[in-house]
Amino acid sequence: MIKRLGRHPWVLSGVGSLLAGYLKLVYHTNRFVIEPEGVHARMEEDLPVIVAMWHGQHFMVPFAKPSHWPAKVMISRSADGEVNAIAASKFGLGLIRASGGRNARQIKKRGGMKGFIEALRALKDGYSIAMTADVPKGPARQSGVGIVQLAKHSGRPILPVAVATSRSRELNSWDRASVNLPFGRGSIAVGDLIWVPGDTDDDALEAYRLKVEEGLNATTKRAYELVGRSDG
Repeated sequence: MIKRLGRHPWVLSGVGSLLAGYLKLVYHTNRFVIEPEGVHARMEEDLPVIVAMWHGQHFMVPFAKPSHWPAKVMISRSADGEVNAIAASKFGLGLIRASGGRNARQIKKRGGMKGFIEALRALKDGYSIAMTADVPKGPARQSGVGIVQLAKHSGRPILPVAVATSRSRELNSWDRASVNLPFGRGSIAVGDLIWVPGDTDDDALEAYRLKVEEGLNATTKRAYELVGRSDG
């Protein structure tokens, strides 16, 4: 009964709203810096982009986006995903309910292909797409090929983004989730754009997958360094 209650729409809606409120508290009570300086203004001519982030490090990423950038976020259809989706909607983000997988069966079950097509259409319409590069449920911080395929077929670049705070609690979960805490310092780190040519063959996609992985790891490391931490 408790498990069913936890999946009730009213409960999920309440938890999602609380999460959104808490994240706003964290953002407004930390002193944030952005690196590189002026990155948003320079990025305008390259919009829309595919924002890459890691699972477990994604909670504060909505605050990395200027309010005038139209964007949608890809979120799984799980109960946890529902909570995240409700919180994301509170920040004015559009939703694509899907996630990737390691094989065709997982992709079909999670609505991966439908989400891929929806993301392509959204990019064509001028929306930036935010999505986790690693695939649930792991390995953590190992990029899947889905985000690279999206860049190839859309012609839009991948933008690694990471957000860190000086105070946080790390959970013992598959994605090493970091729960950011208020009253400290925060950072938003943005990596270099990664373009995937439309004529890239399947063998060459692996090189771009590794490039996304390395770029996002470097960006995450830099975000932690900016708040005086070395555990990112």
